[in-house]
Amino acid sequence: MPAAVTATDLTLAYGTRVALADATFSIPEGRTVALIGPNGSGKSSLLRAMAGLLAPRSGTLEVAAARRRGGVSLVLQTTDVDRSLPLTVGEAVAMARYPHGGVLGRLTRVDRAAIDTALDRLAVGDLRRRQLSELSGGQRQRVLVAQGLAQEADLVLLDEPVTALDAVSHTLIDAAVEAERDAGRTVVTSTHDLADARRADLVVLLAGRVVGVGPPDEVLTESGLGDAYGGRLVTMGDNVLLLDDPHHHHHDHDDRPGPRSGPGRGEP
Repeated sequence: MPAAVTATDLTLAYGTRVALADATFSIPEGRTVALIGPNGSGKSSLLRAMAGLLAPRSGTLEVAAARRRGGVSLVLQTTDVDRSLPLTVGEAVAMARYPHGGVLGRLTRVDRAAIDTALDRLAVGDLRRRQLSELSGGQRQRVLVAQGLAQEADLVLLDEPVTALDAVSHTLIDAAVEAERDAGRTVVTSTHDLADARRADLVVLLAGRVVGVGPPDEVLTESGLGDAYGGRLVTMGDNVLLLDDPHHHHHDHDDRPGPRSGPGRGEP
């Protein structure tokens, strides 16, 4: 099967701070992939690199979908969205079609169909005229995922899309991810949740390096998780538990240098 993403001796860094070192792995097309690992393990940096927002310090990262305009879609968490922006749900999702016709291009019938389908799949079609600032956190996250899907990219990158969401939003986003995979697209999702990672076709376990790559039952083993998480791993009978950060909000900046704005800005 052709590779959607291939990394060879990949190192990602910000200044002198290395986020991911000497990573070598391959992700086949048409699969769901979970990136999992402790705080600062390199998940966010790897997503940004796949999206073309972070250049490798050394090694190579080949992303097949990047060869066509609009081939890669990156969906961030709602915490990255400026809630003061005067933007409606419909306008936000329509932005996903800019790569197809340009910012000044008029929406075609194909564009409108893609927008409507994405809105319906995430059950936010009835919110089309609402301002993003008026929505709940779960609704905003569903709108951002709808925006990512409306782009009809070959590679969809989701940055912890279901963290701290309500059950309805979680279920809708999970279903959308599976539908993208079934349509032949590749979906890479960062997560700190073992249950979410176990539902993926492929897992990339990170700890500032690649600890393991493969099917969940081969990678998310007690030994593999112990290697990645160390003392943050607890076994209770047949269950393996990760000690979560109770103040967990968002990890997006944890791979990058600079001050953090408060406690718990990290992956567990």
